[in-house]
Amino acid sequence: MEKFKAVLDLQSKHRSALGYGLVTLLTAGGEKIFSEVVFQCPCSATWNLPYGLVFLLVPALALFVLGYALSARTWRLLTGCCSGSRSTSSSSWSHSAFVCARLTAGATVPAVTWVAVALLGGSFYQCAVSGSTYMAKRLCQGRDDSCVDKLPLVPCNKQEAEMQDILSQLKAQSQVLGWVLIAVVIVLLLAVKSVTRCFSPVSYLQLQFWEIYTEKEGQILQKAASENATQLAQENVRCFFECSDPRECKTPSSKAWQHISALYTFNSKNQFYSMLHKYVNRKGAAGGLSSMEGDAAVSALGFIDDSGMVNTNTSI
Repeated sequence: MEKFKAVLDLQSKHRSALGYGLVTLLTAGGEKIFSEVVFQCPCSATWNLPYGLVFLLVPALALFVLGYALSARTWRLLTGCCSGSRSTSSSSWSHSAFVCARLTAGATVPAVTWVAVALLGGSFYQCAVSGSTYMAKRLCQGRDDSCVDKLPLVPCNKQEAEMQDILSQLKAQSQVLGWVLIAVVIVLLLAVKSVTRCFSPVSYLQLQFWEIYTEKEGQILQKAASENATQLAQENVRCFFECSDPRECKTPSSKAWQHISALYTFNSKNQFYSMLHKYVNRKGAAGGLSSMEGDAAVSALGFIDDSGMVNTNTSI
């Protein structure tokens, strides 16, 4: 699970081309292990198609789900949404839908990477297609009538030499589809990245500063929370064993935690670098922390919702 988390954490930081490269390399390694150690095509007209599709698509589905599960933004969005304590205004719902779209796009990257790498390998595609009645008729066109019956045995090299050219044809088809999928993904990622930056309300250098601020705030918040929790725990344990009354240890209220856990919205008139920044500056102001006119979800600032404290003891 920790290895999957490391892989998906890399893809979530999609600002780095190195992150995508490492995701691809690790996915390729996983596919190699699956295809050589785990995968064994049954070479059966009944089982080839479902068996090949399971190995091609189910790991991709698992990576897609893990992309959701291991994203901090997912739990920031879901935590408390059914308790009735959060705002349910139309702007809140639209912002949630926007975040869900970003989550889906991020979770799709490792899933599509798996499918592309698996297609380049060819084993899963060869097994699946050799069990397809529709594809068998196309592949065996111009051959003798026994070709359709022999085709499911081709992935296991159990047929005569003249049938092996079909195996090469299937591998070629698989690799072409793999490269086409990779090209499409790269073009889409570049297009989305370009459009996102094009509509950014802040300049390039301010965006760089914003990313540094977000990273440092998360680190300091993690350290301060750990120190505060340790102090509170020590005081409670001391009072338990000494049978004494506890000294006052100030901690933020539930309302304060709720405010800084909310999804970030950008406002050009009142620029705050995070929800914590917004809270400490507006907690005493008229209107409090409620949404203001001009608040909007900005795709270029989506990294803000990924920040916060990291509990290294949490597991799925």
